[in-house]
Amino acid sequence: MAKLSDQELHNLAMNIVGKDLEANGYEFLGVNSELKRDPQFVALKNKKLHFVIVRAIEYPHNPREFDPVFLESIKQHALKFNARTFYAGVGLANNKDYEQPITAEDDYVVNYDGWQEI
Repeated sequence: MAKLSDQELHNLAMNIVGKDLEANGYEFLGVNSELKRDPQFVALKNKKLHFVIVRAIEYPHNPREFDPVFLESIKQHALKFNARTFYAGVGLANNKDYEQPITAEDDYVVNYDGWQEI
């Protein structure tokens, strides 16, 4: 059983956040699923631009915690476009055993509380 790669975990997180944004009426202007390329989503709602940073966070790390210094640089970039900046951490764990890596053969548990404005 091969462990999911960082890119595969990132893609899972992107799908979860993307569906949430769509369900909340956001229109995608840009989507970047490449690791280390931020923001992942540039979206429009009520004529306002939103930058959304997505991170897949493996158990036991807390998906709500983020690096404020890094996100401040993204926020400063967003302000140039008069955009709001959000962080969406998606916690992922192996459903059978949280201590085991996530594989393609196993189900996984999601710990996602939505996005938070920075």
